[in-house]
Parts: sequence; C-alpha cells; structure tokens
Amino acid sequence: MSLENRYDFVLLFDVTNGNPNGDPDAGNLPRLDAETGNGLVTDVSLKRKVRNYVGLVKQEQPPFEIYVKEKAILNNQHKRAYLGIGRADLLEGDDKKRKGGDAVDDARAWMCRNFFDVRSFGAVMSTGVNCGQVRGPVQLTFARSIDPIVAQEHSITRMAVATEAEAEKQEGDNRTMGRKHTVPYGLYRAHGFVSAFLAKQTGFSEEDLQLLWQALTQMFEHDRSAARGEMATRGLYVFKHESELGNAPAHALFDRVLVKRKEGVDVPRRFEDYQVTASDADLPPGVTLLRMV
Repeated sequence: MSLENRYDFVLLFDVTNGNPNGDPDAGNLPRLDAETGNGLVTDVSLKRKVRNYVGLVKQEQPPFEIYVKEKAILNNQHKRAYLGIGRADLLEGDDKKRKGGDAVDDARAWMCRNFFDVRSFGAVMSTGVNCGQVRGPVQLTFARSIDPIVAQEHSITRMAVATEAEAEKQEGDNRTMGRKHTVPYGLYRAHGFVSAFLAKQTGFSEEDLQLLWQALTQMFEHDRSAARGEMATRGLYVFKHESELGNAPAHALFDRVLVKRKEGVDVPRRFEDYQVTASDADLPPGVTLLRMV
C-alpha cells in the first residue's frame, strides 16, 4: 500500500563509554562541533545502521535487498537490473549502449522494487551501467548531542605478536601500542522526514515505513562492538500528517519535543539525568503525535 501521509520525526539515542561515530580525518576521534563542543553523528552513519538491521531481519531477500553494503560491487547490481527487465543486449557493445537508452527508467524501477535502501534513501546509480538516480522519500539530519561531549583518549597494548621476530624482542619491547577514544556519556538528537510524494515515485510502502520505525527503535541492539557497546534508542517521536503535503511546518512540530538536563545535574552521565517532554496539546489540525519509544 502506498503512503498517503507525510511524516516528520525526532530520534533520540545515547552512548555510554563508547564512540558513536569516529572521524577518520581526526584519528577516529568522536565527531564534534568545533565551535560548541557538541557531539555529531552523521546521517550516513544512521542510515548504515538501518541498512544493517533490515538486511539482518529480511536476510537480504527481494524486495528487501540492500544496495549499499560492505564490499558491494554496485555495477553488478545494475547489470542484474537490465537482466531483470530482459534487456541484456544493453550490457554489450560500446559505452553509448551501456548508458541504457530508453530502458533506464525500467532499470531504475527494478532497483526500487528489489532494494529497500534505494526506494527509502535514494541512490545515484549512473556509474558504469546506468540505472539512473533516485531521490529517496526518507531523509535524516546529522544527530547532535544535547550537551557538549568530552572525547577521552585511552592507551591500549596488545600482548600477542604477529611474527617470530617480534617475539624474540626483549620482554616489554614487543607490545604494540594503540589508542581508543570514548565519550563518557552523550544523548543525541536527530530529525527525519518521510515524503509521501517521493514514496509514490520509488514504491516506498506502508510496510516499508513500519520496517523503518522498527529499525530506528532496535538498530543499536544489533550493532554492538567494543566501541559501541552501550548505545540505545531513547525516543522516537513521529508526527503524522493527514495530508500528503503536510498540515504544519516540520520545525514547529520539532519544537514540541524538548530535552533538557534536570535541575541540579551539572555533568550528565545517564539518560535519567535528562527530562524529555513531547507536547501533543493543541497540535495543529490534521497532525497526530505517535510515541514509538
């Protein structure tokens, strides 16, 4: 069933003694706003977790395959699209034919039907074998921590060695030194949007929408690692509009979800140190607030 409503949502999640999103340009330090010290998590990182969850739950079977995943060869997926629409002839010959011609729209539709992340987030699929571009109905912002974070750095050692030559060194000289970075605690907030108009173009359905909500609430439960051992979704507040265009501006709805430190808490170290209020009083006509978490 196609979407008939617009949705705007607020996602709250936290991290304890972990690195929610390392910056490879800064030695994998937790990302932060240099001016304010607030922590950041990119939209790409959040989409990655949604993709991983959907791939895990749906076992990467159509129509829930994942297009952007580790070591994926994207052009091979594009070739599958042309084979799927019966246009294998366009995979042969010169570059002009490989552009797809009048079959690009059919190839793009095939990709949307088979890949959850293509019809959700969109994709640029014009590399090599051309399947066009898709603008996704689901969009996420960067997540920002409610308060400034402290990025702690820890020295670590490795007791084992990789070669016999290393083992022959004097005791104490063969330990490999390394570093880990953690945030003691941070509560993060991200905003998201679901467009009914773009959903109709990609085939994003009500079933896909429910799977998205499920992924956003449970994705951290299946993303454990030494760096992200304690991350959890703490709130998912969804504003549902009666119309496809929407019944109120997104920013006015987001302002209804307030997150602040409790009185007397100077250094927050747990979710209970915050007070979260989501007001559904006097909502604009045609808007409903759904609390998913």
